[in-house]
Amino acid sequence: MSHIVVIGAGQAGSSLVAKLRKDGFEGEITLIGAETVLPYQRPPLSKAYLLGDMELERLFLRPASFYEEQNITVKLGSRVTAIDAPAKTVTVGDEVIAYDQLALTTGSDPRRLPAKIGGDLDNVFLVRDLADADAMAPEFKDGARALIIGGGYIGLEAAAVCAKRGVQVTLVEMAVRILQRVAAPQTSDYFRNLHGSHGADIREGVGLDRLVGTDGKVTGAVLTDGSKLEIDFAVVGVGISPATQLAEMAGVELDNGIKTDAHGRTSDPAIWAAGDCASFPYKGERIRLESVPNAIDQAEIVAQNMMGGDKDYVATPWFWSDQYDVKLQIAGLNTGYDRVVTRKGEGLTTSFWYYKGDQLLAVDAMNDPRAYMVGKRLIDGGKTADPAVVADPDADLKPLLKA
Repeated sequence: MSHIVVIGAGQAGSSLVAKLRKDGFEGEITLIGAETVLPYQRPPLSKAYLLGDMELERLFLRPASFYEEQNITVKLGSRVTAIDAPAKTVTVGDEVIAYDQLALTTGSDPRRLPAKIGGDLDNVFLVRDLADADAMAPEFKDGARALIIGGGYIGLEAAAVCAKRGVQVTLVEMAVRILQRVAAPQTSDYFRNLHGSHGADIREGVGLDRLVGTDGKVTGAVLTDGSKLEIDFAVVGVGISPATQLAEMAGVELDNGIKTDAHGRTSDPAIWAAGDCASFPYKGERIRLESVPNAIDQAEIVAQNMMGGDKDYVATPWFWSDQYDVKLQIAGLNTGYDRVVTRKGEGLTTSFWYYKGDQLLAVDAMNDPRAYMVGKRLIDGGKTADPAVVADPDADLKPLLKA
């Protein structure tokens, strides 16, 4: 009987094994995860869970009974130490597991601060897994002083939690503006003002020189402009890298992650990849998407193709972020945009529409689900939107879908 082994028990891995069973795969399935808990949602870790608004049980993607009922072997707290691709085996501790097909859903690894600048001090936290969130949660108390390093979405979400919990928060971003890598200046301005209105100290064009500590615990920070801060803890959000170590061990090709074809197959015909770790063809380029929707959709396509399907993965990128009382929804990819059209609503409701020439590429919608929905449908359908209509706050957007 055929045996499919999936390494990485996150969103992609859980989605892949569930899809295999849903579509009738009757062979053996083994899901291997390094963490000691069942697959869970990661986005709430830096938002609702850290705020105490979501219980642990609600984080889990599926209950333990699901895997038992579907006859899926789940090996938690297990690290793969070797992959022998010619022999089609993976080694976990003293156990050697044979596979017919292997899927790598290993996700990504957070970038850490070097020890020489204080990265190994106590109370210096990452926001990547459940253990990270549980470790830092007790520090989020009224009157505490926090430094957030990195002005991407993870850093901004952590800063929002700090401010809502009464923590005095300073966020530093080495680039000239927050969100510079992923958003237009207009979106950066929006979130800078939002955080400022909640008392967060956002410092742009300023990096961390070093953290300092006493008895092994962080107590302060020296910034690149020479300023010094007294802090009780620090949160590091300086990006992630695709987890490709096992792929390298297996000898498959890498290209900004684990290189796959449109079906999700790697350079080894028996090995597949999906989720944050995988790069794939997209509109004549090769991209890698770090998002829950991509992890789910790509994993489900890979599951179908592992069963003999012949389906290309056609990504429809979308993302979200929650900060304070603002829900940001992003449709599309803004790469290559040359202008941004603003649609202003009431209060905090705003959307920014990215164009390249006359073509709509992406939409950033803040507290504006209608703009997001219309923009996403247009982008997914390869259509555009009249900028004059978009810019008119009184104009109805829905007719754009019929144009």
